[in-house]
Amino acid sequence: MTTLKAGEETPNSDRARKPFKLSLEQKNWVLSFHIGFAALWTGTVLSMFLIALRNKDTTNADILFALNSAINLLDDFIVIPAAIGSVVTATILCWQTNYGFFKFYWVITKWILTTGLIMFGTFWLFPWGNTAEDIALKEELNAFKNPIYLFDARGVLIGSLIQISFLFIIIAISTLKPWGRRLFKQPQKTHEQKSS
Repeated sequence: MTTLKAGEETPNSDRARKPFKLSLEQKNWVLSFHIGFAALWTGTVLSMFLIALRNKDTTNADILFALNSAINLLDDFIVIPAAIGSVVTATILCWQTNYGFFKFYWVITKWILTTGLIMFGTFWLFPWGNTAEDIALKEELNAFKNPIYLFDARGVLIGSLIQISFLFIIIAISTLKPWGRRLFKQPQKTHEQKSS
């Protein structure tokens, strides 16, 4: 048995200091969940757009409320958890693999677009959908005479179309991985550092 002197390190100490990275199998599992969450998010927003499109021509008060309610149900129970799941798995992939957060232009672009979609959904799309549902419940077909309902229903329709468009762009970026790696400038040595 070898004894260590003060300040001496074991042969395995270099390995112990290296940050933990996901194994290939673990990375594939996280990536699979990431793709699954992105697919859920994209498919559900597409469904919301189609329902909102159908909702424009409703002539039955019960159907009007049901369609608005369905849009909010999809948003609350699929879009929001899928968006959160997508961000959590993306964070794990960036943190625990060689992708990093700032090494590649395509990763940075995905973060910016995803953050923008979540902000847009949280502060605009989600409130528009809730307001439209409330008005449809209270005013039935008279909702079509209410300018707030008309604005919010149009907002859901156009907003979901914008979201689906950007989600397809994000999927394309994930697949193509354009723009390559960022080049980091090495700090230049001063004359004093060179001579030492």
